[in-house]
Amino acid sequence: MLIKAAGVAIGLSIVFLGMQVTSAESTTSPSICPAQLGNSVDTIINRPLFSQMRWGVLIQSLSSQETLYSRDADKYFTPASNAKLLTTAAVLQRLGADFRIRTSVYQDGDGVLRVVGRGDPSLKDAQLEILAQQLHQQGIRQIKQLIADDSYFQGETVNPSWEWEDIEADYGAPVNSLILDENATELAVSPQSVGQPLQIKWADPTEANQWQIQNDSLTAAKDQPNSVAVNRDPKGNILQITGQLAVNAQPDITDLAVVDPVAHLLRHFSQSLAAEGITVSQTSSGTGSNTQPELAAVESAPLSKLLTYMNLNSDNLYAEALLRALASQEPGAKSQSTAAISLKVLQKTLAQLGIEPTSYILVDGSGLSRQDLISPKVLVKVLQVMDKSAVFRATLPVAGVSGTLKYRWGGTTAAGIVSAKTGTMTGVVALSGYVNVPNYQPLVFSILVNQSDQPASVIRQAMDEIVLLLTRLHSC
Repeated sequence: MLIKAAGVAIGLSIVFLGMQVTSAESTTSPSICPAQLGNSVDTIINRPLFSQMRWGVLIQSLSSQETLYSRDADKYFTPASNAKLLTTAAVLQRLGADFRIRTSVYQDGDGVLRVVGRGDPSLKDAQLEILAQQLHQQGIRQIKQLIADDSYFQGETVNPSWEWEDIEADYGAPVNSLILDENATELAVSPQSVGQPLQIKWADPTEANQWQIQNDSLTAAKDQPNSVAVNRDPKGNILQITGQLAVNAQPDITDLAVVDPVAHLLRHFSQSLAAEGITVSQTSSGTGSNTQPELAAVESAPLSKLLTYMNLNSDNLYAEALLRALASQEPGAKSQSTAAISLKVLQKTLAQLGIEPTSYILVDGSGLSRQDLISPKVLVKVLQVMDKSAVFRATLPVAGVSGTLKYRWGGTTAAGIVSAKTGTMTGVVALSGYVNVPNYQPLVFSILVNQSDQPASVIRQAMDEIVLLLTRLHSC
């Protein structure tokens, strides 16, 4: 069954080891002195159920960089989506908050139009409709050949170090130049009569023709347990649906990576053109010269908004596409993949901010790869050097308010004063960010857990306890 693997928000009330803690209790807890923090954090981390896992923690003053607590802060950890902090810093520093990504339509010849993508991760059907309207306004009613130019990004569309169960899901979708709807599609399975296979319905009906379905599912009797698994066969576009839904159950929704992103975009663009009265005789993939007349174009929202969406939702495709945008800063370096070039630009940019290239290992921009290695010390350093950027800080989820932290710390002393990036993979939980402590100085922290044998929710509860301790600090 597909399980979301990076930066997933879980709706939690604050629960510590099975004990419900009310808002009143958490907001009236006594203040603690900085000298007491070490023992208090150790008490949480040293619980017997955490004995088999690795904890990396660094808590520092944001202004003075005084260390209040450190545990294996120099050691490498798999960061999961905390890697997006490095991507955010590099992209924002290099490209600027107002950078936009343009998608264009060029005229390559009589009746031949070419749509050129440059990796806009936010492109939706609404933008394709705008392109179609612009073409209609120019008097175009027939297109002999519609070409999709997907050549802006070179190299692999899926990182070779990503795990198979990730790349079959929407959060591991391929990253190419012409992205539509984040290269994902939605599949719903619903109960029919008892004993019948589950009914399959695609949110995008055209997607049905792209898959071979092996439906071994079943509609069970009323109130029977529900267990549906949707798996993609490694051989290609074969979906295997197993398990059951009770006859009175709600539909089960699965988000999948599309089979062919370019074909996906061409189908949708052809539909948008048809809605404007423009017929398309033939579609294909190809390249061409962008010196030809540009007939239509749309631009993404500014980079500041794209990064905010990326971090609030911990969106992997946004991270990978925006990472690749860095390659535009290295003209003439086309012999390597766009991702490889961009990672070099990222290293160069972070080095200018004081982050040594040898102090971390990144093979992607999202943190979905288990080959990514970062220490709490590096994450804290990135947060410190980017603290003066209001745009950078605004991209982060806020406790009890937004993004992947919307349902954490609600009604506690942390609500509204903690902004941080989450990260989750099997065996990995991460949290790094800022705390504006009311009766103390602002803090920066990074907490990374690897090799965990506990549910992610249990680790998050412990992390939440640690962060609540920070909100209660005061000078003694």
